[in-house]
Amino acid sequence: MKVIVTGSLGNISKPLTQELVQKGHTVTVISTKPEKQKDIEALDATAAIGSLEDVDFLTATFTGADGVYCMIPPNNYFDQNLDLLAYYQRIANNYAQAVQQSGVKRVVYLSSIGAHLEKGSGIILGHHKGEGIMNNLSDVAITFMRPVAFYYNLYGYVEMIKTQGVIAANYGADDNNVWVSPRDIAAAIAEELETPLVGCKVRYVASDECTGNETATILGAVIGKPDLKWIIIPSEQMQSDLEALGMNPNIAAGLVEMYAGVHSGIFLEDYYHNRPTIMGKVKMTDFAKEFAAAF
Repeated sequence: MKVIVTGSLGNISKPLTQELVQKGHTVTVISTKPEKQKDIEALDATAAIGSLEDVDFLTATFTGADGVYCMIPPNNYFDQNLDLLAYYQRIANNYAQAVQQSGVKRVVYLSSIGAHLEKGSGIILGHHKGEGIMNNLSDVAITFMRPVAFYYNLYGYVEMIKTQGVIAANYGADDNNVWVSPRDIAAAIAEELETPLVGCKVRYVASDECTGNETATILGAVIGKPDLKWIIIPSEQMQSDLEALGMNPNIAAGLVEMYAGVHSGIFLEDYYHNRPTIMGKVKMTDFAKEFAAAF
C-alpha cells in the first residue's frame, strides 16, 4: 500500500513509519521541518515538507494514497494566545477537506480516550469535535483511535517528585488509571491501516491499568523512592499551580476538568464498555526503566 503518515517523526509516527516500511509499504511522512527530510529518508520513507494549515498541500500529498494516518500535533500549552479548541477544529477541517478532495478511502484518525463526551472532558473536547468533523465524510472508511493516557505524561511529575517527594494532582491515589505506550499505539494503527473497513469504528488502545498509588510504587521502586505516593489535591489548587508555572489559564482549566473527569469516572466510562480485548506489550514496569533513566 501507499500510506501517508502525519506527525513527522514523533513518538507515534516514527515507530509507525518503521513498521509500515518493514512490512513493505510505501510510506510518505509529512513534516513541517525541512531538516527532518534526511531523517525520514533514512527510514526508507519519502518526506513531504509542508504545513497542515495548507489544504492544497495536504490534498496533493494524499492523492493516490491507499491510506492516511491523521494526527493533530501537540501545541504549546504556555502560549497565552492559543485557542486550543479552535486549533483542533481547524486542523481536523483541513484533514477532512484534503481527504474528500484527494479521494482517499481509508483513514486512521488519532483521537483520544474521553472523546465520546460532549462536555466535562476539558481539553479533550477538541478530539470530540475532530471526530465529528471527520465523521461527516462520505464514502470513507475511518478508524478513530482512542489511546488512553500516555506513559510519557508522567515525566511531567519528575520535578515534583524531586522537590516535594510525591506525585500530586486532582486525580490519582486509588483511582484506576489506564496507560499506553506510543509503540503500542503505532502497532495498532498499522494493523488498522492494513484492515479493510466499511464505515467508521472506534478502537481504544491501552498497555496497562493500575491505580495512581500502584503507579507511584512502581516508579518509586526504580528511582530509589520506595515510599512514593500519589496524592489527590483540590482542583482549585491544581489550577493555580499550573497557572503559576505559566500555563495558559484556559488550557490549565481544561486539564483540570479532564483530570476531574478521570477522578469522577465519567472520562473512562466508554473505555470500560469497549475495553481492548488485547492490551499492548509495554507495561508500566517496562516504562519505569525509561522513567528511571530520565529521572
